[in-house]
Amino acid sequence: MPSSEATFVGDEPAKQPTASKPELPNGAKAASKGEDPQAAFVATSTPATPEGWSISNTRAPALPQGEFAPGTVLGDRYEILALLGQGGMGAVYKARDTELDRLVALKIIRPELTTNPEILKRFKQELILARQVTHRNVIRIFDLGQADGFKFITMEYLEGQDLRVVLREKGKLTPEAAARVILQICRALEAAHGEGVIHRDLKPQNIMLDANGRAYVMDFGIARSAYLPGMTQTGALVGTPEYMSPEQAKGEKLGERSDLFSLGVILYELVIGQSPYYSDTPLATLWKRLQEKAKPLCEIDPAIPKAFSDIVEKALEIEPENRFASANEFAQHLESWLGISPSMIGSITDQALVPLPAQKPIWKYTAIGALALLLAFAGLGLPKKFFPGSAKKTAHEPVSVLVADFTNHTGDPIFDDTLEPMFNFALEGASFINAFNRGNARKLAGQLPHPTDKLDEQPARLVAVSQGIGAVVTGELSRRGDQYSLSATALDAVSGNVIAKAEATAETKDALLLTIPKLAAPIRKALGDTTSESAQLQAAGGAFTAASLEAVHQYGLAMNQQFAGNFADALKSFAKAAELDPNFARAYAGEAAVAGNLGQFQDAEKYSKLAMGHVDRMTDRERYRIRGLYYSTTGNWQKCVEEYSELMKLYPVDNIGQTNLAICFAGMHKMPRAMEEARRAVQIAPKQVTARMNFSLYACYSGDFQTCEQEAREVQKLSPIYAEGYLDLAYAQLGQGHLPEAAKTYQELQKVSPRGASLATFGLANLALYEGRYREAIQILEKSASADVAAKDPDGAADGFAMLSQAQLLRREKQAAVAAAEKALASSQSPKIRFLAARTFLEAGETAKARKLATSLGAELLADPQAYSKLILGEVAFKEHNAQQALQLLTEAKNLADMWLVHLDLGLVYLDAGAFAEADSEFDTCIKRRGEALELFDDGMPTYSYVPLVYYYQGRVREGLKSPGFADSYKVYLSIRGGANEDPLLSEIRRRLGQ
Repeated sequence: MPSSEATFVGDEPAKQPTASKPELPNGAKAASKGEDPQAAFVATSTPATPEGWSISNTRAPALPQGEFAPGTVLGDRYEILALLGQGGMGAVYKARDTELDRLVALKIIRPELTTNPEILKRFKQELILARQVTHRNVIRIFDLGQADGFKFITMEYLEGQDLRVVLREKGKLTPEAAARVILQICRALEAAHGEGVIHRDLKPQNIMLDANGRAYVMDFGIARSAYLPGMTQTGALVGTPEYMSPEQAKGEKLGERSDLFSLGVILYELVIGQSPYYSDTPLATLWKRLQEKAKPLCEIDPAIPKAFSDIVEKALEIEPENRFASANEFAQHLESWLGISPSMIGSITDQALVPLPAQKPIWKYTAIGALALLLAFAGLGLPKKFFPGSAKKTAHEPVSVLVADFTNHTGDPIFDDTLEPMFNFALEGASFINAFNRGNARKLAGQLPHPTDKLDEQPARLVAVSQGIGAVVTGELSRRGDQYSLSATALDAVSGNVIAKAEATAETKDALLLTIPKLAAPIRKALGDTTSESAQLQAAGGAFTAASLEAVHQYGLAMNQQFAGNFADALKSFAKAAELDPNFARAYAGEAAVAGNLGQFQDAEKYSKLAMGHVDRMTDRERYRIRGLYYSTTGNWQKCVEEYSELMKLYPVDNIGQTNLAICFAGMHKMPRAMEEARRAVQIAPKQVTARMNFSLYACYSGDFQTCEQEAREVQKLSPIYAEGYLDLAYAQLGQGHLPEAAKTYQELQKVSPRGASLATFGLANLALYEGRYREAIQILEKSASADVAAKDPDGAADGFAMLSQAQLLRREKQAAVAAAEKALASSQSPKIRFLAARTFLEAGETAKARKLATSLGAELLADPQAYSKLILGEVAFKEHNAQQALQLLTEAKNLADMWLVHLDLGLVYLDAGAFAEADSEFDTCIKRRGEALELFDDGMPTYSYVPLVYYYQGRVREGLKSPGFADSYKVYLSIRGGANEDPLLSEIRRRLGQ
């Protein structure tokens, strides 16, 4: 069974699972994905050298990727237990101090960075600053250590959650709860500021709460003493954009009030659940705080007391002198509002806030200057169109280019399919150019009147014309004496006229790669790029360097294998490329995409991290793409949206980025927005199958079944052998109630390909469940699951057993359902399978098993598995007739992820409690959003069989409301499942209807 239906695009369009959320490694509750996990620190007695590093002669073995394996003993003292987090500076591990028999955390600097004196100085400064700041709410660092080249800091291991996790779980806090947390941080900052230490990077991830509610400030790693010469420089931007003060965004010298502004942003977010400067990108958030004040909390939510709102408003003043004078003053106002510590508050208890000074004009700095600083921070250039008063520049129309196969006159096979992918990257340095997917082009060439698997000039031009591609680039490579000569020619696809031509020479094979940006420059210019050649070459940087041409050749082979669907071979070739050149970022990115296609989500995350570690070997465009891919593999859909949104601002016609942006919104369960973003992808590339297929799918999810059908038929026209075109068409027919047509489409899909046959099998089984033909569905699923087991396809088998379990529950065969659920778990421990198995166990009365699975889901780091956990626990409370607790848990699940199943469960709880109006609203939502039920997990497993029960429950609700039309809902249920006459509910419904 394929793992995904929506198509995620990598460096070139590729099949990538999207909504079967990847699992992250489980760690301690204190674990975090950032550089510094939630950890406090421990003092040790290890003596230090004059440079500040404790010395041990023991060499600690590391994993191939540079990670320490569990069980490793570092410095003859620290036993590594688990990796907690990793970042650009290094990694943090959970470890045991064997001398003191206590848990600690180890922050290890990456070995390849130990030769950088500035980085070592930063780590030492972190120790010095932490020792200076002593407070119950400050986590401290005590010791630097060294074990034969590995430098590390020892820290106390602390169980807890950071505020980001708290916000994700709770959505927001009450003003009182938020004030008590921030009050503790104020006191911590008071101690730090008293030592001349400015934190500079306060954010929810750097504030941790332990089990008793005590707050701790973490990571003074980039803090610098306000009074140490040379450590604070005007123009140095350090921190996180979402929480920066205006003066920090402008690169000015910082004082204590900068931290207070950041703390105000956090307090605002804790109460509202959203930043006061929320925007699509970090850059936009910085710009907003420079020119507009935050909207007062009491205007957003009238229930928030104005006195509290005033405190937050004062902390967020744009000009530093208008904020609180100190952390102590901020704390006193919070204490006054909370009504605590009267001895400390003194006479201000009954006073209102001091009237705020009039706001000074924010254009103290010119718009050009401030924006230039922001763009410099973001790593962007400053296009003229951003300057006020400059001539308006019309965005260039998108240009699609197909790079044909280069003719290799050398006879050396190492050049075959090697240079062309790199030429794609060089062309896409222009923001308006899209390089057409060569894999798709090769497939289309195989469908020409004279089929071919080559992309020579003639077939390439025919493919280009059929796809609306404006230009084709051909190339020739030859040997001239001791040199290599490479030429490239851009042709008008229709006429064949030469648009531009360039030639370059190289002394060696490996040096050929460095000629590619030079060759691409005149072609980009002829296509409309105004960037100078020198700027193009500078932007390329190290993106076209490689350890050997053989590594690039392996990459080219892998790309061809990937687009031919040979994922296993592609993974081997990408791995070979990475082995030949360990710094080859594109090879790791390819491994990530292919591993995702194979359902190997943890490997996909691992390879994405490796690619991220070498982004300096990518073009700017690729960097955004790989970061987006990384966030997709980790299920961080909000960051995924941010990366691709920023990509689209810089490269507004990037069809890959636009397609993936739609997928990220779908991951957030925002289907109408996903549909609109997918529509834009189609507008950029009207004949790209991937973009149109996703547009069709998200139209179905959004309930626009007519558009879904129309686009699915367009997919079939563009590529009759594309299985997703049939699948989306079947979904559209299901949504419109055209069930015989859907069955026929599934039958046609069985003939398309082996993958199509697998998709069709599950589709037909789910259609049988939808119509109440349970025995037929069970027969299909038992046969399918057995075949998947025999074929060693654990994911397919798990899906089959999970759906089989549902079928048996519908027949009220609980023991058989439990057996099928256990087989599903034996095949897969994915969050989806654990969730579905837990529902089965609960329905069968095995509550303990359901709770255990819910606990494991709750320990996951991603929002969806945590929402599954809340759903199961809410259903447990419902079974135990605790409606209040059930509603609370289900509401928490909804805040984590607004899933279709949440509304179904909420409706059931309200129905059982006799709250018919509320229940009717939830069931009505389920019907309006029934498109989402086509694939509840967006992973190729059809689930539309959940929908008929909604009509039954709606009939119960409206009967309770004494609505005359209650019978209509029951009749809809009978029209769907009454024909098979197998469903146990039929007799009850007919009795209610008086039949």
